[in-house]
Amino acid sequence: MVRWLIFLIFASALSAQGQEQSSDSISREVRELFDRCARSVVKIHGRDEHSDLSGSGFFVDPTGTIYTSYSVGGEATNFSVEFGGKKFPARQMIADLRSGIAMLKIDSASPALPIGRSEQLPVAAPVVMIGYPLDLPETPSFGMIAGFDRKYLDRYLTTTHLRANLATQRGEAGAPLLNMKGEVVGIVVSSLENSSSCYALPIEAAEKIRSDFVRFGEVRHGWIGAHLAEALEEKGGSRAEMTEVLENTPAANSGIQPGDILLQVGRKEIHQPDDIIDASFFLSAGDTVPITVLRGDQKLTLKVQASFHPASQHPTMIAAPSMNQALPLGLQKAPEPAP
Repeated sequence: MVRWLIFLIFASALSAQGQEQSSDSISREVRELFDRCARSVVKIHGRDEHSDLSGSGFFVDPTGTIYTSYSVGGEATNFSVEFGGKKFPARQMIADLRSGIAMLKIDSASPALPIGRSEQLPVAAPVVMIGYPLDLPETPSFGMIAGFDRKYLDRYLTTTHLRANLATQRGEAGAPLLNMKGEVVGIVVSSLENSSSCYALPIEAAEKIRSDFVRFGEVRHGWIGAHLAEALEEKGGSRAEMTEVLENTPAANSGIQPGDILLQVGRKEIHQPDDIIDASFFLSAGDTVPITVLRGDQKLTLKVQASFHPASQHPTMIAAPSMNQALPLGLQKAPEPAP
């Protein structure tokens, strides 16, 4: 009996020691990541129609290009950016309400954060956010990926967003979300549940916006012009059925018909109606994309030239339908911006 008690005490001590070592290891990793990446994170100042504002952002290339959230860089003016103990004037390059991000630029060489891949993150993957809360210096926050969401409170998001268990404070909108390699996997765009967690736009989605700007000098959200709903039965591995093809749209002009089962848009496979949310977001107006459908027993690949998404033509986003309604080839409303 005494030996057994000694064994239990010894095992408990080893367990506690192991937990302490694990905690120290995580703390050391976060600290090293922060030391390496914080110099590429900036504090942004601006002024909107009501008052002065500030938020966070980060350099995405060595020529002074900055990603931030739309709530920080979308509707303000007189931008300036603090980094390296200096303040630089900044100008707005992109303000894209539909994605929830903005891009600024300073006329100076800069450090830059490497770009990662959000698609490689599993649920519970550890992540770090670096931002400027309130009037405080740059600050790291450690948490994990809680989910990959396409809707919030029965509203569709513009594309799948990363939900992270990270508390956010005023001033941290636009902060980078980093994997443990120090690569950017998302941009913090909104807060949830009394700021106890947040949504981040995947970095791939932000890079699509930047690619449009580089190619065309503007953001070109594309759409096809058809509605989808869940088919009664799966066909060809998909339950996404075309229920309506709008007149004088790319879908109608390409020969897509109601009743077609959608299988693929570009490189993105479609298995259920809300898969179109991501496929649609990555369309650029003017680009021709192959769309594969199943019509009866025949598989057809049609070439469709995307046109401008209606939501990108308006100052406000269109409210999306609930999950039991037909899905349009596009998306609309996101949650409230981060404080």
